[in-house]
Amino acid sequence: MEFYDLITKRRSIRAYSPKPVEEEKLQRVLEATNRAPSAGNLQAYEVHVVRDASRREALARAALWQEFIARAPVVLVFSTNPSRAAGRYGERGVRLYSLQDATIACTFAMLAAVAEGLSTVWVGAFDDEKAHRAIGSPAGIQPVAILPIGYPAEAPGQSPRRRLSDLVHEA
Repeated sequence: MEFYDLITKRRSIRAYSPKPVEEEKLQRVLEATNRAPSAGNLQAYEVHVVRDASRREALARAALWQEFIARAPVVLVFSTNPSRAAGRYGERGVRLYSLQDATIACTFAMLAAVAEGLSTVWVGAFDDEKAHRAIGSPAGIQPVAILPIGYPAEAPGQSPRRRLSDLVHEA
């Protein structure tokens, strides 16, 4: 798929088919995630792959009862790993670069999923501690984005966007 077509095709999908995601497609999404740029190439983030139904349900509860998360066959949780950036970048690496690394990686995963014929939605509204417990991550690993992945069971139209003249500013 041509890149600009892929960007145009991407939609936030909140209804998923029960059809499982093929392992090779998920692997390509994860490989694309691993290619995301990061500060100092430190990759100060972690990705948890959640397939277990009870953990997906726990994530849905953590995300303010957004039940579509539990119905997606696979959920990726992107977390910061500040310790990977702290040594080189100090407090800025802990506070900012690890967050940027995790969100860039999530964006790569989202676009790769679309290229594979899959759908996603970025979920940022969740209780941090409940999400942390749902994925069983160690202390210091902070979830920042939940990305359900699956085949769509809905086909929403394109959402309205701001005009470039309202969004872009010359400096």
